[in-house]
Amino acid sequence: MINVNELYSVKDKFAVVTGGSRGIGLDMARALVSCGATVVSSSRKEPAVETAAAELNELGRAHGFAADLGTVEGAEALAAFVREKTDKVDVLVNNAGATWGAPLEAFPESGWDKVLNVNVKGPFFLTKALLPELKAAANREAPAKIINLASVEGMRAGQLETYSYGVSKAGIIHLTEHLALQLAPRHITVNAVAPGPFPTKMMAGTLQMAGEDAVSGMVPLRRMGKPEDLFGVTLFLASSA
Repeated sequence: MINVNELYSVKDKFAVVTGGSRGIGLDMARALVSCGATVVSSSRKEPAVETAAAELNELGRAHGFAADLGTVEGAEALAAFVREKTDKVDVLVNNAGATWGAPLEAFPESGWDKVLNVNVKGPFFLTKALLPELKAAANREAPAKIINLASVEGMRAGQLETYSYGVSKAGIIHLTEHLALQLAPRHITVNAVAPGPFPTKMMAGTLQMAGEDAVSGMVPLRRMGKPEDLFGVTLFLASSA
């Protein structure tokens, strides 16, 4: 008989969550920590990381580390910090993200580069940097897990002029498929989650520009995402389930 609690358990697993100081990343970190995992939560700004780590430590065990994951150096710095805490990583959540909106005629190169660097280059090079620790945690019966955060914007053209964001999320979906194919024989699974709109700080500009009612109206349920929407999918993908 299958024990459902054991099936969905992340107890004693070690997880890394990027963009873990707010929004979707913090909600995913909360789900993991509150169910017994140790989490390294990372984002770019140190005060935000410290605040998130303090909150997460009230729920369980967590560490915080500030790194710019739009650079290879930032990815390698985070990986080095993780190695100070553990020799294996059971779960890697590549959630750190950026967006940029501007009319086509005025869209800057900086807005293109920033978004592609954080949303696509960052997950690739952090996965590469942590591959030894992921392999150390992995076996045939209990694979290590990589969860990439994509978006519905990567699956269809959006109405807003966030060109680099949609391209980056389509890119992370393709990268997920490519990494999944390469890493499955090494007992590492790679999946992507493609959320609709959540009322996060990153979405604030979009909500201000388009209006929350208009954004919610694009969702079949006619509402924004909630933290509990993330808890189930996080535990499903991070556990043996």
